[in-house]
This record gives sequence, C-alpha cells and structure tokens, in this order.
Amino acid sequence: MQILPIVSPQAWEAARQALLVREKAHTRAGDALAADRRRMPWQLIDRPYAFEGPGGRVGLLDLFEGRRQLIVYRAFFEPGVHGWPDHACRGCSMVADQVGHLAHLNARDTTLAYVSRAPQADIAGLKDRMGWDIPWYSLTDAFDADFGVAEWHGHNVFIRDGDRVFRTYFINNRADEAIGTVWSYLDLTALGRQEAWEDSPAGYPQEPPYRWWNWHDSYEPTAAPDETWAAVSDAGVAAFRKAQGGPVE
Repeated sequence: MQILPIVSPQAWEAARQALLVREKAHTRAGDALAADRRRMPWQLIDRPYAFEGPGGRVGLLDLFEGRRQLIVYRAFFEPGVHGWPDHACRGCSMVADQVGHLAHLNARDTTLAYVSRAPQADIAGLKDRMGWDIPWYSLTDAFDADFGVAEWHGHNVFIRDGDRVFRTYFINNRADEAIGTVWSYLDLTALGRQEAWEDSPAGYPQEPPYRWWNWHDSYEPTAAPDETWAAVSDAGVAAFRKAQGGPVE
C-alpha cells in the first residue's frame, strides 16, 4: 500500500480545512436535493394491494400502522435467492443490518416496512435468527412489479391523506447504500425531518431542531417536548453558532 505524505499536525489540519469546504458544499447540496424531493408530485395509488403479515392478510394502508408516512423496502428473500431459506440476499441483509432504532423514525410519524416473496413462517424465522425487528410482510400480488422492485431492491416512499395513499419517491441501486439512519430515511420523505431549518412547502409540519429527539424508550406520541431538554438543546445550538460564526451544518 502506498504511504502518502507524512505532515505535521498543523499541515494536516490545513489540509482537512481545505477539504471541509467541499464537505460542507456536499452537505448543502444534499439538503437542496431533499428539499426538491419534498416538492415532487404525488402519485395516487388507486389499486388495492394485499400482503400477508404476522396477523394475516393486510392492505397497503395497514402497513402505515396509523402513521402519516410509509417507507417500503423490497428485500429479496424467497426460493431461488442465494442463501435461501436460511438467509436473505446478502446485499438486502446488509441493508437490514444498518437500520437504526425505529422509535426515532416512528416519532416523525413515519413507518418502515420490508416486503419479500417468502412466506411469513420463513420471515419470522429469519428475523429471529438475524435479530431484526423491522415489520416484514409477504408479497401476494403485483406490488413489486408496479413499483419497480420485481427484479431489484429499492425503497418506495408513500404518504397518506386519510385513507388515500400516494407514492412520493423511489430510490434503488447505490442510493440504497446510504440508507439506515433516521436522517437518511426522513430525507426521502415528503415531510422530511420536519425541522424549522428545512426548505419545505408552506404548511408542512416543522419545529425547532433537536427538541423532538429522545431516548428510544421514552417517546410519547402526544407529549410536548421536554422543557428541560428544549432549554439544553437551544443553548447548545446558540453556543455552537457563536463559536462557528454561523448556522449548525
């Protein structure tokens, strides 16, 4: 392996600061892309789709689990896939291993679900063996073909207005590689992170950043942000802005 130039701490920091300019530009470009996603037109889903879940037959609306938004990942776990029946596709399994604690995503009124062609008994065994707690359903119809995931993995994003369901975004291929954190999922959705700094259409739910954060075992759906934590987070943001001379980014 080639050894690159060895420099002093001061020279190393200067090189890092030079690259940081591009890092920040990359971050801002990602924010702008997420803002454009929030302005994508919506596709009305007017065809009923059925899935098998742990409790029996359910529809697409049920996958929301009562929340406003839904992200559905097509994982390949079925006869013919390498590893069957003990394992799902290696790439899909790596994606599942990266999923963070779902309580944080749920706190933003968003549900993550996986779908595969495997029967529920096999899915239950796989989840238990691999330590996954992601809601996981069996495909029963043309959902995968209709949403671009019959032959390849991908994430479809939906939002509901009452009982009406709309498709708002879709990613696949290398875009799936960066998925797993709560932020990466929320940036795909129509409502985004729902924080005040975001560039979102008028009327979208937003609140100051950090205030909604919580321990994964302490979220309460209808509770107001903890006043003590709100004061701590606001003070932290103010101190950072003062030290950096600008916004947190």
